[in-house]
Amino acid sequence: MNQQKQNGNLIAIITMFFLFAMISFVTNLAAPFGTIWKNQYAGANTLGMMGNMMNFLAYLFMGIPAGNMLVKIGYKKTALIAMAVGFLGLFTQYLSSLVGAEVDVFNMGAYAIKLNFIIYLLGAFICGFCVCMLNTVVNPMLNLLGGGGNKGNQLIQAGGALNSLSGTLTPLFVGVLIGTVTPETAMSDVTPLLFIAMGVFVLSFIAISFVAIPEPHLHKGNVKEEKFSHSPWNFRHTVLGVFGIFVYVGIEIGIPGTLNFYLADSSDKGAGILFNGAAIGGAIAAIYWLLMLVGRLTSTIISGKVSTRTQLITVSSVAILFILCAIFIPKTVGINVPKVVYDPIAKTSEILTEAGVSENEISLILADTSSENLQKYESTLSAANLTQADIEGSLATPKVPISALFLVLCGLCTSIMWGGIFNLAVEGLGKYTAQASGIFMMMVVGGGIFPLLQQVISDSVGYMASYWLIIAMLAYLLFYGLIGCKNVNKDIPVD
Repeated sequence: MNQQKQNGNLIAIITMFFLFAMISFVTNLAAPFGTIWKNQYAGANTLGMMGNMMNFLAYLFMGIPAGNMLVKIGYKKTALIAMAVGFLGLFTQYLSSLVGAEVDVFNMGAYAIKLNFIIYLLGAFICGFCVCMLNTVVNPMLNLLGGGGNKGNQLIQAGGALNSLSGTLTPLFVGVLIGTVTPETAMSDVTPLLFIAMGVFVLSFIAISFVAIPEPHLHKGNVKEEKFSHSPWNFRHTVLGVFGIFVYVGIEIGIPGTLNFYLADSSDKGAGILFNGAAIGGAIAAIYWLLMLVGRLTSTIISGKVSTRTQLITVSSVAILFILCAIFIPKTVGINVPKVVYDPIAKTSEILTEAGVSENEISLILADTSSENLQKYESTLSAANLTQADIEGSLATPKVPISALFLVLCGLCTSIMWGGIFNLAVEGLGKYTAQASGIFMMMVVGGGIFPLLQQVISDSVGYMASYWLIIAMLAYLLFYGLIGCKNVNKDIPVD
């Protein structure tokens, strides 16, 4: 019987890990998609981040209802509904590539807002409902399956590792599909990824339909719902943890989101990468999520011995140091983009191939990349709507400001914050845990509010200066790890 229970728990854990990956996949579409809309609206960072804002705004409306869904219909049905909603949200975003590009709806300052942009924002909002429900399912479930405490945090971090892997691949794929962002770049350029995402949701729905998931909080039949004498709001460490989640998600999304915009911006205000900035930005942002994967795997290994509180204090402090380095190091101090991120020869070959240049001519061009030789193929390039400058720019190895390196390294720090805050905030809650999960999900709206606020700041005073907001938020998490996470309400019965 124990063996059967262990097998059932293992299947449930694997299922939760898979859902964790889906959360990141859907969420991380918003920021790189935002580079498309940003350039369609003359480089307006705030408008570019609106899709991300709508995605996280959904948490504000769905957080509490999602927690109630766990109690009334259980983890499995909540997850299935989330999959169906996610498919609808992605399909709505796909529709934005088909209709409304020529229809003005209203004016916002100097910008005429198009119908297709509104359709895209609606799709992002619907996707937000999906990821909110999935988050509500996976976090308490993994904490429960791990038995709470450090072991519960260990499972949350392991699931977060897959979340990071998915987050690593998503901006990378989008960057490859977009390449160099221009005002002509449109959602139609990334529809293959939307089709893949919709297909994954369909397959996920089918797979989860056949998986047995424990339902510890499900009320069956005519059982009267228990009336609790208290609520999660009566626990100080939980209330402070709720705000911690609100702040943390803004940090996690704001760091790579603004970095992506910074690297994709070829103007003096941005990183100044003239060619393939979006592809390079997507690749660099992918490294941030990859380091989150590394951090979570590391935390999974050490969480049995190193307390969650110690980990949170350490990573908050180190992240503050990394951000300070990024702010104060001049952007003129840079490093060549490694070939694994951007291979000039491979990229130029791809551009010429897509433009219809013959394989023989491509070989001749690449064999001698001097300006004199490129002039010989001016007519060929012109017929393919390419200039000599395009080819020279594509063949040049771009430099990335070293500030980007320090921002990317923050992925090691932010990797364990979600699981750490959640684990500390629900410690000692007992029967109030499921209700608290819904509250936490509502506060994930911070992932929309703070990055949008950061873009408003960056529009006014610059990209790097906007990271002072991130430092203030990290300082709060440091406070929570040092003082705020202590449970001072142990007199409240939780059994």
